[in-house]
Amino acid sequence: MATLLTRIRTATRTHGLASRSFSASAPSLARMVRPPSNLPTQLISSPSEALNPPIYLPLSSLVSRKPGEPRASSKVVSLDPSVFSHPIRNDILHAAVVHYRDGLRQGSASTKTRAEVSGSGRKLRPQKGSGRARLGDRGSPMLRGGGRAFGPKPRDFSTKLPRKVIEMAMRVALSSKVKSQSLCVVETLQWPGFKTKELAARLASLSWNDKVLFVCGHHVPKTLRRSSSNLQGVETIGAEDLTVYDIVVNKRTVLDLAAVEWLEKRLGKSNLPLEAMPVIPLQILDQPLSSVTQ
Repeated sequence: MATLLTRIRTATRTHGLASRSFSASAPSLARMVRPPSNLPTQLISSPSEALNPPIYLPLSSLVSRKPGEPRASSKVVSLDPSVFSHPIRNDILHAAVVHYRDGLRQGSASTKTRAEVSGSGRKLRPQKGSGRARLGDRGSPMLRGGGRAFGPKPRDFSTKLPRKVIEMAMRVALSSKVKSQSLCVVETLQWPGFKTKELAARLASLSWNDKVLFVCGHHVPKTLRRSSSNLQGVETIGAEDLTVYDIVVNKRTVLDLAAVEWLEKRLGKSNLPLEAMPVIPLQILDQPLSSVTQ
């Protein structure tokens, strides 16, 4: 947590970010901001950093701002481009979602064959002489109450998928959320209180009340879990239990700083350690957003 907090810089009026409107409820909350091309060479630690600079997102806040406190959007967090700016691969997403849903199937459907149904195995009528069709015992699938021909039996529907493919699918899912401006980062997901009504009102003011997923780096706070358990379309989960299907099925994903750090350590491909990632001063972002490469 401390290493990631060092990568956050407060934007003051002298830095030129005070005049920019980073509203928590605006669609531009998760706008992907990249540093301009005229980045000083002394800030570039490796050639890979020059090709893939960090992604910058304004912070959000789940808790309402108190009078006199700076806005959460006045802080910018840098994200690892290898995790949050991966090329979009719909085929990889499809394979990961199918793999996950295959594992959810119980495979407990079972029917009885003609050998398992109750009843005598005596031949119902002679083979010849009756003028009717040939018929065996009462367990024949042609008869009512007989066995099922080629019916389902308990089986395992789970499929195998390489671990690296699943990790790539996680990068693609997170990158697609950033690209669609549906990924938000907050400092903490601690919620003061247990009232569901108060949380629902806050989520409605942020426009986060339509299939939102809260991902916590450590354990889910008790107050957030209890206050959101009765809200439809709100889900809380730990970073260790996060799956590709969870990200895809929810419209918005909200990460806390601990979750971002955990995902970057687990999925990151940077050669540099997390604490050695370059932090670009906010003075470089003084130019208008229209001139910054998206």
